Amino acid sequence: MNNIIAGKNNSGQRIDKFLKEEIFFNGNTTRGEIVRNIKEGNVLVNKKTVKPSYILKGGDKVETNIPEKIIKLRSNEKIKFKIIFEDKNFVVINKPAGLTVHPSSAERKDTLASGLLAKFPEIENVGDAPEVRPGIVHRLDKDTSGIMIAARNRKTFLELKNKFKRREVKKTYWAVVHGNLGEPGSSGIIDKPIARSADYKKQTVAGTKTKTKIREAVTEYKIIKKFADYSLVEVSPKTGRMHQIRVHLKSIGHPIVGDKIYKLKRYSGANDAGRQLLHAKELSFNLFGKKYYFETDVSGDMKKFLDSLTNAGNEDRI
Repeated sequence: MNNIIAGKNNSGQRIDKFLKEEIFFNGNTTRGEIVRNIKEGNVLVNKKTVKPSYILKGGDKVETNIPEKIIKLRSNEKIKFKIIFEDKNFVVINKPAGLTVHPSSAERKDTLASGLLAKFPEIENVGDAPEVRPGIVHRLDKDTSGIMIAARNRKTFLELKNKFKRREVKKTYWAVVHGNLGEPGSSGIIDKPIARSADYKKQTVAGTKTKTKIREAVTEYKIIKKFADYSLVEVSPKTGRMHQIRVHLKSIGHPIVGDKIYKLKRYSGANDAGRQLLHAKELSFNLFGKKYYFETDVSGDMKKFLDSLTNAGNEDRI
């Protein structure tokens, strides 16, 4: 049984979409299953049954009795990833692009979580949802490469989770974006709240007519190199919203090269990298009285793309 009060930001939102975002957001329960349960009377609003199309009002009390499906994670020794560092408390890895972090409706078996479980079986019961995300403290999008950390015991998981929540973990990414964002060394801040789009398929910068839940989002960036039609940018998200970097860079007219979701039509004829060229490059934090700093080189496909720009006479090699 889940009980939740609809906030003012949820006013005007369909009940089925609301439940998918606020309660069943991990992908294990589909929108269709939510609709079926609403029709069967397993969802009440203000103690009454409703239709899936019911439009919420601020202050509505929503009660659900929808059993969430559990996908029992299986270890998978075939999952390949590079280990940057490990000790008794945590492991730092370099996630390759194309690898999903944990099981979802789109990918059940071939995930980073499965690979971690195979190599570090002690994480089986570590985390908020260890049956699907053992040891996972934070995540990267499937097509984003780079540095990630996973906890090896409960104490470390809770400590790292709180540090991410308190924004005490510094994360730095490199991204290749379309267009000229500025001169090397110049910097900027993107301070734009983010919300789910009306169809719930992606994130968007919130506006005055936004009906989904609005969340603060701040991203800092600095230009590393400038090419004729592209820029290499260092990006530091100060908040941890889903797709934040991708949404913010698109919002200022410079989407990430290869991004199939957050793109602009005027760049449709440009070179495509096959996936968004976004790489989690650095991670630093204090843990149990010790300072840690980790760094990874950009992935092979990203380096190849940058070298192709260099070979065209734009800049020095990366």
